[in-house]
Amino acid sequence: MPGRVSTRTSTASRLSRKSSVPTIGSRASTASRISSPTVVIPDEGPSTALRAQICTIFGDAQKTTAGHRKLVISLRKIQEACCYEPTKPGKKGEASFEEDDFNVEIARCVIRLVGVKKSEGVGDRIVRFLGLFLRHASEKDAALVPESDLEETQSFPETPSTRLTSHVLSILLPLLASKEKTVRYRSTQLISHIINSLDSIDDEHYNLLKAGLLKRTKDREPMVRVQAVLGLGRLAGNEGDEEHANGDSDEDDANGLLGRLLEVLQNDPSADVRRSLLLNLPLTPATLPYLLERARDLDPATRRALYSRLLPALGDFRHLSLSMREKLLRWGLRDRDENVRKATARLFRERWIEDCAGPKNVAQGGVVGEASAPSVDGLLELLERIDVVNSGVEGGVALEALKEFWEGRPDYRAAINFDDSFWDHLTAESVFMARSFNDFCRQEGEGKYEALVEEKMPEVTRLAFFLQRYMNDLVERLRRIDNAAEDEEDDDTIESEFILEQLLHIAQTLDYTDEVGRRKMFALLRETLAIAELPEEVTKLVVDVLRGVCGSEAAGEREFCGVVLEAVAEVHDTISADDPMVEDEDESFHSARSELSDSTPTKAKQGKKSASKDGENEEENEEKAIREIMVNMKCLHIAQCMLQNVEGNLQLNVHLVTMLNNLVVPAVRSHEAPIRERGLLCLGLCCLLDKTLAEENLTLFVLCFSKGHEALQITTLHILCDILTTHATLLSSPTTDPALQKSIFKIFHKALKATNSPDVQLAATTALCKLMLTSVIQDEDLLKQLVLCYFEPATKDNAGVRQALSYSLPVYCHSRRENMERMAKVVIPVMHSLVALGDELEEEEEMVGLGVVVGMLVDWTDARKVVVQDAASVSG
Repeated sequence: MPGRVSTRTSTASRLSRKSSVPTIGSRASTASRISSPTVVIPDEGPSTALRAQICTIFGDAQKTTAGHRKLVISLRKIQEACCYEPTKPGKKGEASFEEDDFNVEIARCVIRLVGVKKSEGVGDRIVRFLGLFLRHASEKDAALVPESDLEETQSFPETPSTRLTSHVLSILLPLLASKEKTVRYRSTQLISHIINSLDSIDDEHYNLLKAGLLKRTKDREPMVRVQAVLGLGRLAGNEGDEEHANGDSDEDDANGLLGRLLEVLQNDPSADVRRSLLLNLPLTPATLPYLLERARDLDPATRRALYSRLLPALGDFRHLSLSMREKLLRWGLRDRDENVRKATARLFRERWIEDCAGPKNVAQGGVVGEASAPSVDGLLELLERIDVVNSGVEGGVALEALKEFWEGRPDYRAAINFDDSFWDHLTAESVFMARSFNDFCRQEGEGKYEALVEEKMPEVTRLAFFLQRYMNDLVERLRRIDNAAEDEEDDDTIESEFILEQLLHIAQTLDYTDEVGRRKMFALLRETLAIAELPEEVTKLVVDVLRGVCGSEAAGEREFCGVVLEAVAEVHDTISADDPMVEDEDESFHSARSELSDSTPTKAKQGKKSASKDGENEEENEEKAIREIMVNMKCLHIAQCMLQNVEGNLQLNVHLVTMLNNLVVPAVRSHEAPIRERGLLCLGLCCLLDKTLAEENLTLFVLCFSKGHEALQITTLHILCDILTTHATLLSSPTTDPALQKSIFKIFHKALKATNSPDVQLAATTALCKLMLTSVIQDEDLLKQLVLCYFEPATKDNAGVRQALSYSLPVYCHSRRENMERMAKVVIPVMHSLVALGDELEEEEEMVGLGVVVGMLVDWTDARKVVVQDAASVSG
């Protein structure tokens, strides 16, 4: 650090003695701050040649930044003439000026700068010019100092530039506390610019600068706080290095300057302040988590700055943790702002891929910073770094990331090659790359990439052979684990399952007009579906592919149902294969009793079985019961997947009627809770295909909600919502029992008030919003309860409920005039309830202000915002 500035008599010293200028450590009285001007221009005396030269330079500098470099050189020559002995004698009668005179004239221009408003561009140009000059002058002065002096003092020596800097700062520091926001802004801006322009600040002013800028971080004007954090960001980097060198404790570090800035980053209400800190804080392991969490900032520009500026400058993304990589991708690609999504996609396909493929290019003689040639190995490494086994499942972010990658990298689209060796040695990363490429080419570009995907992807017959190979590998692994009685699957089995899932996703998109390939795929899927050990996700995909293979017409649907039910029967027969004594397959649902859950019945039933089965012990009975439950659950899951792919009338499909009577109904009557719940779900899907069946079973679903646990209540609400949406006239039908309708409304009332079960409340809210938007339910009491849920404090922690209502309520009111009028009828009861609720609240509880409530209700009931639906509405 440079030496301390020597005390010199100057205009600045006269300024500091005036009582109207506040200081860092004290504040003037209110009366003096109001009556006295903020910046006092001292008596400057007569004009001089030096003043004329400096004023001319500053006048030119404020016009444009194009000539700043030349003006800096000219001003430096004037400074050298004042501060150093001339090498050539001047003309006789030429006035000579001292260093103090030069500093006073510069300070004179600075004093006039602080009154320039933020909207005036000349102020910003002068600040930039002054910072450029101080940096240039400091470099020139440092070059004149012998190295021997630097070694002796071990610090920066005092030079004319350091004295000028100290002089300017001594004038600006008192102005930081000015009552005028313009003066505070310009003085803070100039101080921060000087800090960022110079390599060092003398010890005398360092602590004063830090204290003054820290106070400005709490300024009421955001523009002042922005400039303050720009300067403190530079000081924080230096202070962090010094504290680390001094070995300060972690507690001291947390309470230091960096801790204060991180607090501002998290809590400042101004997005400009947060964004400035985001881009100017030092990148250290301590600050990185706080910087990356700005990906969830409320301001879109701040989120965009993180993805477009901070993360590209961060370096190799592989230094980030796996969870943080996944979060950054998920938050960015699913951001509501389009520019943030574009910045994230660009980061992934241009920067992250270069981190994986770039080093090899550089090692082979490539140019640093130049885009690398397409590298399949680099892309596979990138997929490995984002853990596609977990992020590549349905709902994961990997598929969205690869979609953006293929869209923005045509060079990789052209370079990728899926030959036989590729399919023979599939990994989780390579098969996901193939699946994402196939999905992109078939779904994007409106057929633009069809020729490309047909050229690179295998035909149906070849894919069926590959699918059979990896299917056999997975089944072999699963059976080996089952025989070894291992509780957890190993990584190879999980990867094999993932590979098979991706191949089935590819099979869903293929064209099955080729009869040879269709028959091969049909036979393979039919055989695969009957494997009881197959994981549920693979089973679901097999059923989905089989539905596409069978065709979309009615005959294809009947064939599909028949094939699936044959597979269900084969899976169900595995119970008989394991136990020859079981003869009645339909009774298998009742044979899996509560041996594990209830001790007394278990002992009684085991006693009866022991009389008929010699040598069977208790462990075998338990294993048999578990096996029966698992097989029945598997059968119901296959049936569920089938029902989700069927659209025809249930009564016209003999296969569906058989399945309902022999599989679903016994499951609903089962004593085993898991079987009963899955059977209830299948029954709900059957009700979507037949209105009469739905009407007959509404009472059952009402009972399940009343008696069931939380998960069953959520399932029941979903089933009721789907049934009432599919059969819209079910509640309004003349044959509908009024008591049943009342029971259904009562269910929704009870669920909306279930504040102790947020998931149930959310399920009821979303279901009721759908039903009211489609005019299936038009009950005013339920509408009132929805509005109360939106405003009452009990739902403040249930973000899902409030988000659903924040969209649904305005749309409901503005979509139809009848809905708006219905809302108008409940306004007064809602206000009465909210006023009474506000009176009952405790002191620490808070509720939305009544003024806000009234404003939103007025907006919702504004007839001018109702969507015009026909000409009659317009004329009315």
